[in-house]
Amino acid sequence: MTVPATASTPAHGEFFGHPKGLYVCFFTEMWERFSFYGMKALLLLYLLKYHLFTDDAGYDLLGAYGGLVYAMPVIGGVLADRYLGMRKAVVLGGVLLVLGHLGMAYEGHQAVRLADGTIQRDAAALQVFYLSLALIIMGVGFLKPNISTIVGKLYPDNDARRDSGFTLFYAGINVGALFASLICAFLGETYGWKYGFGAAGIGMVAGLIMFIWGQKYLYGHAEPANPSLLRERVAGLSREWWIYLGSIGGVAVVWQLIQRTWTVHGAMHLIAAAFLAWFVWFLIAKCDKVQRQQMLSLVLMIVGVLIFFTLYEQTYGSWITFTDRLLTKDLFPSLSGVSTSTLPWSLFLLGASPFLMIVALKASDSGNAGLARTMIVLLALGLGVACFHDVVLVPQTAGSLTFLGAFFIVVLSPIFAWLWPWLERRGLNPSKPAKMAIGLIVAGLAFVPLMLAAQATAGGAMASVWWLVLAYFVLEVGEMCLSPIGLSAVTQLSVARVVGLMMGGFWLATAYSEVLAAQFGKLASLDLPEGAAVDFVTASAKYGELFQLMMWIGIGSGVLYFLLSPLLRKWMHGVK
Repeated sequence: MTVPATASTPAHGEFFGHPKGLYVCFFTEMWERFSFYGMKALLLLYLLKYHLFTDDAGYDLLGAYGGLVYAMPVIGGVLADRYLGMRKAVVLGGVLLVLGHLGMAYEGHQAVRLADGTIQRDAAALQVFYLSLALIIMGVGFLKPNISTIVGKLYPDNDARRDSGFTLFYAGINVGALFASLICAFLGETYGWKYGFGAAGIGMVAGLIMFIWGQKYLYGHAEPANPSLLRERVAGLSREWWIYLGSIGGVAVVWQLIQRTWTVHGAMHLIAAAFLAWFVWFLIAKCDKVQRQQMLSLVLMIVGVLIFFTLYEQTYGSWITFTDRLLTKDLFPSLSGVSTSTLPWSLFLLGASPFLMIVALKASDSGNAGLARTMIVLLALGLGVACFHDVVLVPQTAGSLTFLGAFFIVVLSPIFAWLWPWLERRGLNPSKPAKMAIGLIVAGLAFVPLMLAAQATAGGAMASVWWLVLAYFVLEVGEMCLSPIGLSAVTQLSVARVVGLMMGGFWLATAYSEVLAAQFGKLASLDLPEGAAVDFVTASAKYGELFQLMMWIGIGSGVLYFLLSPLLRKWMHGVK
């Protein structure tokens, strides 16, 4: 039996004008991103403060983890397309993620600095930590590329609702990221690291349960394209079991690699060099003039994305350590701490969200549209109130302030969703290369507020957190300019027979940007013995120099892309 790539959704299977499966995917991805970003907001601080890693070692591990977590979806996507199908791949990824996040909750003994200056760490706890990272990396590899593929299959070809459906789906990503910081990072830094990591794990459990429960709303679109391939026996075992065993083997390999960050960084450099060599050969040997020019324009845009995310990923590296060491934390100091609640309200609202969504979908199934709408309205209002409470009335931490990125995406997305069509109707919509240039320049400008904040701390006093708010706002404006380019450029400009390889190249460029971001972050590394006060003069100078360099990289590359824009448009041969 072969499952069709797309099929119409029965009328009774719709909810608020979209297939009910969209909402299953929305909540699955929301919880997956909640667990992912909740852990990521804590990772560097946990390494520096609990296991007493040096800044350099912390950045190296952060870069290796980020590089692998964005590279693995290339493999997970291929295995799902050819063999597993999306449902089995998502469930496998979800189980690995649950195990990984819950493993992160095991802290062991805190590292101590001995009298001779050496650091004594809990070796067993570190092995559990590295294994947990490996499980998360492999889990993301199987889940992330396939849940979005399912969304696309819920709509028939040329369905006008597809774009708005993906907009709703991506809103789930940002809602998950927003509340991840406010819950996981706050719990981890306030009550203990294990509570933050544990909350991330429980969130992934909720997402996995939601996905398994909601299978009936996916109408078979997530099933394997050719189940007989999975049942086929190879060396005495079915191919399906070989894939599962291979994933466990992959965890074991990544477990070792992540402890030797230089191997990951070196592999990323080699892969980049190999891809470049293949690309040059393919252009010369396999492309005609038009294909060659379109492929060149595509690779230049992929390089632009790499540069952008090298800047952007400072938010989980140098921006977090800068905030922790040199900025005030509370957005509204006179109101912070007013609440008598010792836990974020969003913790309870998000905990109730799967129940409310299930009630809404079942009410819709039975024709009770009023109850269904009521559940959704209650959920939206509750999350809004909880967000206000947790941002304004609850003390913030360096990790919890990473919510600002997702917050501004949620705020800006509707504005830019209106802006681009409005400009298009007037013939003013910038081309893809021009949007790339604008996004890079704006991303570079996002570092200006932090440069000013670093200068303000030279006198020994912490700078205002509002410099960070402004930096996040400007950075997300840059991302809004860059986001329309993304994967659409790959499908439009790539030679058809290598579109899969170029898609992999796009994701590997994102992975490579994580490695580069970590190496740049190390320029602001500080040697801080346990309990020692921060030397504001040294810290101010180091962070200021890093932020200035990032600013010039963003602005300089943006100006270069502006200059290249007419040539790139010509090479695109009519592709918009």
